[in-house]
Amino acid sequence: PDKIGDTVGGAEVKDKLDTRESSAVSKSAAETDADAEFIRGKSLRDLFAAVIAAAVFGAGVVAWKGPDAGEAYFASYVLEQSLAIDNLLVFGLIFGYFKIPVSVQPRALRYGLYGAAVLRLIVILAGEILIEKFRPTLLVLALILVYSSFTILTKGDDDDDDEELADNAVVKFCSKLIPVSPKLDGEKFFTMVDGVKTATPLLLVVAILEISDIVFAVDSIPAIFGVTTDPFVVYSSNLFALASLRSLYYFVETIVADLEYVEPAVGIILGFIGGKIVADFAGYDISTAQSLTVVLGLLSGGVALSLLQNSQKFDNDID
Repeated sequence: PDKIGDTVGGAEVKDKLDTRESSAVSKSAAETDADAEFIRGKSLRDLFAAVIAAAVFGAGVVAWKGPDAGEAYFASYVLEQSLAIDNLLVFGLIFGYFKIPVSVQPRALRYGLYGAAVLRLIVILAGEILIEKFRPTLLVLALILVYSSFTILTKGDDDDDDEELADNAVVKFCSKLIPVSPKLDGEKFFTMVDGVKTATPLLLVVAILEISDIVFAVDSIPAIFGVTTDPFVVYSSNLFALASLRSLYYFVETIVADLEYVEPAVGIILGFIGGKIVADFAGYDISTAQSLTVVLGLLSGGVALSLLQNSQKFDNDID
């Protein structure tokens, strides 16, 4: 009888422990969902504020430097935001690969964008000097854009994003450069492991975001130089685009990721800007207003086609 009692009692205790463990997991999942919902809601408000600030600054550019400079600023800003969509999807893959919780992602994005602002200033100033000294540099930029366009439009589906990211040169380089602890320590970039100060995976992710942004700038900065070579307009439009990038990330992650034709639209935009640079160099002027119309038209078309396809898939699933 005692053994039976022990067995029954043990089973009851085990059931209670299992129930508590299940309850703790559910609570943790609920808290994570609540954090994610709060961050996305705040990001939407921040995105709205950042776009308003960019528009107000653009109005200031018009008043200070004239309508042509203002037109170039707005075209560059819209172009940078359009090209950022594909880049932010990659950021999502990086966060997923390193299992960075949503609650910690804003800190990584914030520091990543601080570094991006400095690095882009250096690249833009160097590019402006190079173009001023040797005008045919624009043709090299056009070639880069056309190649990037071809790469985007011809690449196949990514069946295993984690495996592809593991083989990524940037991820491999940063992983070798920065030894990290096996686990995160909240929002800290460093933690103590066996009495030794060690970087956490969060610092590694920031480094990868920084270097990835340099790679992305190979597309975006030449594209903006295709609209204007005024370094003030190029950098200010980049800076305001970067200011909204952290908030835009959560919008892209939740909505744009399901829009299949947005990425091809970005590829066509890169090809168009590359063609525009060549045409301008050959003496055939394509105005900034025309370029802005094409960029907005292609991006809107990509979104519209994606929504139409998603709607048709939804109808077919119901049927």
